[in-house]
Amino acid sequence: MKVLGLGNALVDVLVKLESETYLEKMNLPKGSMQLIDEDRLMKILDTIRDFDSVRATGGSASNAVCGIARLGIPAGFIGSIGQDFYGSFYKEDLQRNGVEPILHENDLTSGCAMTMITPDGERTFGTYLGAAADLKIENIKREVFLRYNYLFIEGYLVQSPEFILSTVKMAKSCGCKVVLDLASYNIVAANRDLFKELLKNTDIVFANEEESFAFTGMEPKDACLELAKYCEIAVVKIGAKGSYIANKEEIVLARATKVPCVDTTGAGDLYAAGFLYGLAKGLPLITCGEIGALVSGQVIQIIGTKMNNRTWEQIKKSIATMTSKL
Repeated sequence: MKVLGLGNALVDVLVKLESETYLEKMNLPKGSMQLIDEDRLMKILDTIRDFDSVRATGGSASNAVCGIARLGIPAGFIGSIGQDFYGSFYKEDLQRNGVEPILHENDLTSGCAMTMITPDGERTFGTYLGAAADLKIENIKREVFLRYNYLFIEGYLVQSPEFILSTVKMAKSCGCKVVLDLASYNIVAANRDLFKELLKNTDIVFANEEESFAFTGMEPKDACLELAKYCEIAVVKIGAKGSYIANKEEIVLARATKVPCVDTTGAGDLYAAGFLYGLAKGLPLITCGEIGALVSGQVIQIIGTKMNNRTWEQIKKSIATMTSKL
């Protein structure tokens, strides 16, 4: 398996808030992703100026393929960056994580995601897309899809319906399977018809319980079964309770890894990385889910999405132990 990510190339600026009241001051609904303009970005920066922050490359698809590459599966990423410090930082970080950068450069400011972390570990995004939103279908060469088996796309790309639908069809015509992460519950609720169209060309879909409810109006298990009607494999994550995984033949509940939570940023993305690793190794669905939980359980113990080499080595050893008797 070789996995190609496609998404918004964003540099995460992670800030740990003292209370949820700061979200109210910034007019950011807790747990949501809100697109913001440059003026609103400046106001958010003013509100958090006294808090410590951490900078890291981000974007849902980018986080996922970085995790996949760290697990040893070849991966690449398509995105758009500006010709500035953040753009250079983004490209270099992909390379540091073993990901092939396939980046379109333009004259806009590179995108950033203001990531607000409340005391319970939940994250809320105020996203300034900038250069990230400038990616067009003509910037992508068809040949790139011939070098990969899977295309991982993030639901946040629905801001450009024609682009995401055209790209998915191009990838499918090249023999790529499509993996879709539903993104955020408010994005799903506002774009249900577009997601229905996307799911017709999707092979694997990932969602959490809020996102799956926004799409189906059902509780997690039933929502997972409903999503599985559209594609080969559907996954609905239910936090500490684990994850439902369904295909046309079965539905299983994979257990979660119980660990202290510091920051949930990237938890779903790293779950997808672990799950796809298991799939690449031909493991049972429930084991794929447990590997996903193992990897996401590690990332929620740190601020941000980038784990160090020692943690990745520990993850690989744990996976080897988990799968040794299969």
